[in-house]
Order: sequence, then C-alpha cells, then structure tokens
Amino acid sequence: MAVQNSIHPIGPLGSGASMSTRELLEAAADEVWSPYVYHQTFDGSDATQIIAEDAQQPRVHSSDALCCGTFGELLQGQLPVGSVPRDPHFLVTMPIALFARAHFMPIAGTRSVTVYPSHKVKAKRLAENFVIALGVSGGILLLQSELPEGKGLASSSADLVATARSIAGCFKRRVPTSLIEKLMAEIEPSDGVMYPGVVAYQQRACSLLSFLGQMPPLAIVGIDEGGTVETVDYDQRRGENSASQRAEYHELLDRARIAISQGDTATIGRIATASALLHQERAPKEHLNSMLKVSEATDALGVIVAHSGTMIGILLDRMAADFSQKLRSVLSYVSPFDNSPRIYLTMTGCR
Repeated sequence: MAVQNSIHPIGPLGSGASMSTRELLEAAADEVWSPYVYHQTFDGSDATQIIAEDAQQPRVHSSDALCCGTFGELLQGQLPVGSVPRDPHFLVTMPIALFARAHFMPIAGTRSVTVYPSHKVKAKRLAENFVIALGVSGGILLLQSELPEGKGLASSSADLVATARSIAGCFKRRVPTSLIEKLMAEIEPSDGVMYPGVVAYQQRACSLLSFLGQMPPLAIVGIDEGGTVETVDYDQRRGENSASQRAEYHELLDRARIAISQGDTATIGRIATASALLHQERAPKEHLNSMLKVSEATDALGVIVAHSGTMIGILLDRMAADFSQKLRSVLSYVSPFDNSPRIYLTMTGCR
C-alpha cells in the first residue's frame, strides 16, 4: 500500500498552509492569472546533461512551477440546456496533494520548445503557443509528475498549467486567465486545476462556472482498474445526458455549492456516489458495486470515480474521531480485489 501524503518532498503545496475562503474567492475571481511559482530544483546533473546533449546554452534565469491533480471528479455531467452560458458539460474538481512540476529554461533567439520527456507533446504544443503569444523566447522544458497518465487524475491538465506557470514566472509576466484557458481549449478538455480550491468548470469550453470553496480534509482509498483513457477520445464518444439526468445534475451541483461551503462531508460523499452511479452506464467501473458495499460496510462517506479515467475510490473524513479505524477497515475490505490501494489526501485551502 502506498500513501500519497499531503506533506511531500516535491514542494510545499500540500503542507497544510491554509487560505481563507475570502482569499480563495478573490484569487478565483481575479481577472489576471498570477502564476504560483515555487522554488523547487531539478537534479543538477540531469539538467546539465540534457542541456549538453542539446548543444545549447540557456540563459541564466529559469523558473519552476507546480500544479496539483484531482482525483477524478466530485461530480461530472451535463446541465439543462440554457442554464449556463456556452457548453452545458461541466465537472466539479476534487483537488489532491499530488503534483506536476515544470522547469523552463529560456534560450534566446528561438521560439521552439524542447520538452523532456519527449512524449509530453501536449505540453510542448502549449509551451510553443504560449511563448509566441507572450512574444518571448523558447527554450527547454523539463516535466516531472506524481500523477500517472491516462488514469483520470488530471495529469495532462496539470502538466499544461505547470508549464504555463513556469514560462510566465520565468519572464515575470502576469497573464490573463482567459489566455491560458484559450490555449488549453485548443489542445483538450481541461480539468479546471488552474484555479485554487474546488471549482465547477466547463471542461470543453475551458471556462470557470463558479468557485465552490475549500474541500474539507478527506482521504480517498483509491484503486486503479487498469488500462488508460485518452481524454479527447473519451470526450468525443460519451454522448448526451437525458433531460431528467441533466435536471438531477443541476440539483447535485446546487447541493455541492452548499455542502462544500459548509464543510458537510456526509453530503459531499453522497454527491460523489450519486455522480458515480449516474455515470456507470457511460463508462462502467467494474468494481463500483463492490466499492459501494465496502463503503456501506465501513460507514464511509461514499464512492468517487474518475469519470473519464480508470480510478475509483472510497471517501473518508480525516477529521473524524474514528478515521484511523475506518481507514484500516476499508483497506482490509478492498485488498481482496486490489492488493495495492493508494491513499490520496485532498488539498485543503492550499494554492
């Protein structure tokens, strides 16, 4: 069993530093997107080797930045036609303390960006479009991530946001949120992880619906059902929800607004479970029924899924007096059909 801890050597984001709801609201509503830059460093020998192999000498300054992932979605579906501007497809994020990290080293006289590892083609595309939009030089982009790819933990979105933050920080540029979202929308649907806290987000349009607040301190005992899901392919084939389902999603979103603002963990768990059940006919999870039984047997908060991924988890309240006992119980129940579950911790008011 691996524990994905909220205190992690990759950076300070999961260290438990708190932000008030007012500060988060102001950050989400800010017309100008200010990159959150953290002074992490890549291994020096690795960076030196990469630069030497490229036969290029970067400028002295460079910049590191992070972006967290999300364990699937608290809620994902479609709202009634006409109830929101643009596209009715939406999701509600479940930020977790796992991160993608980008390190950008500019090279004068070039607009191209060389990305390591080389298969991160989406980050390369965003980086090159971004440096052109800013009118700055290209360079070398190093990416590291704690988020497995194709599992529904927002690995691609986190890569893209960390990339943009790193480039913007390198040139000390303040960038409109709309520009980041526009560039991301040209590549794939986004998970909304460029915003702090929990948000309702239109993933296809890459547009913020509303800021919902801070997620209470939760733990997710997650299992991976295997395989991978490609975001664009899934989005193109998932179909439309019925009018009755759209009305149900609208009600669930309204409940989520209240539950998150009040830290109502029981209702948060019920919303996640309802969304998992609603989505089962579109992207069935093999272990959903088993996980529902585990949740009921252990008196957990509920079940959460990566709607466009392979992950499924059981939600627990980390502040509950019997948390340790329930955690052990859930792990015991889950182990027969997954011998290596992971524990993910939610972000609680950190940027």
